[in-house]
Amino acid sequence: MKLRKILTNILNIVLPLILGCAILYWMYREFDFVQLQGALLKVNWWWMAFSLVFGVTAQVFRGLRWKQTLEPLFEYPKTMNCIHAVFISYTTSLIVPRSGEVVRCGILSRYDGTSFPKAVGTVVTERIVDSILLIVMTLLVFVLQIKTFILFFDETGTSLTGWLQTFTTTGYIVTAGCIVVTVLFLWYFIRKATVFAKLRKIINDVKVGIFSLSKVKNKPLYVFYTLGIWGSYFLHFYITFFCFEFTSSLSIMTALLAFVVGGFAVIVPTPNGMGSWHFAVKTVLLLCGVQVAADAETFVLVVHAIQTGLLPILGMYSAICLMMQKPFETMKPNRSQKTYEPFKPKRPFPINLNQHQ
Repeated sequence: MKLRKILTNILNIVLPLILGCAILYWMYREFDFVQLQGALLKVNWWWMAFSLVFGVTAQVFRGLRWKQTLEPLFEYPKTMNCIHAVFISYTTSLIVPRSGEVVRCGILSRYDGTSFPKAVGTVVTERIVDSILLIVMTLLVFVLQIKTFILFFDETGTSLTGWLQTFTTTGYIVTAGCIVVTVLFLWYFIRKATVFAKLRKIINDVKVGIFSLSKVKNKPLYVFYTLGIWGSYFLHFYITFFCFEFTSSLSIMTALLAFVVGGFAVIVPTPNGMGSWHFAVKTVLLLCGVQVAADAETFVLVVHAIQTGLLPILGMYSAICLMMQKPFETMKPNRSQKTYEPFKPKRPFPINLNQHQ
């Protein structure tokens, strides 16, 4: 069983990495990396640095929102520990995709004594809320951009079927492969969750965590945090358009479309959407105004590398901060020592009514 577990853990790390690298190799197999050096000299790094600010605020808002959903469950972790847990979760997900959700619940359990199952339940609720918001954004983009698509096809004489025919056979294979891997990952996750469901107490605690949203006291604040998360994510991406000459003139709606498509692409279990995000965003940029494929490939390569590089920096900072704290277990009283319970008489004291007359 130990060997099987070790092999499973290795596969969880290696297979997503291989998939991401395979997509990147296919995309950049004919890319001129010598030309990339010249392109990097033209990047406006001030805009790039400014975009990273919103990469931090998105995770801070997520930590604050998480703390808010734990409070109705009588769990009161430290605010900074919630933020540190979120920082570290993104870093660990670079190694094992989707592992960060479990890791951050474990961090609060270790340093604040938070119930692990309840924390998992709140994370499930969080993902449901984020998924609903992403779907709403997708519908909004579709409604607002449908006229643009029709005008684009009319003016260029391009039909949707004709555009799809520009995809190579390999392109279709990569797209189909991403879909298959995503479905298999979801099936594996559901199967594991079913095995976990044998423990009734854990499932009950998870359910309590899921329904914690209905008991949140300050719901407007919860909405503010949610909008702050997704607004920061979008600005984190959109501001990078001003780093390159060939994307600086693109509209904010183009950025929103690329952002939404990229959001669905990261569902593919590769480290931070490696490969699948590149492919999806590059396709949108070419469809919406970027004329040269090499420019679109440069954009996704540089932006993804810089923004991914931010995650381990934040994770290392949080790991150092947590190492300076004592785990929650060390602050508990020693159970071997005698503890004193409040005085509780076994029976009522006799009352002499004649004494008070």
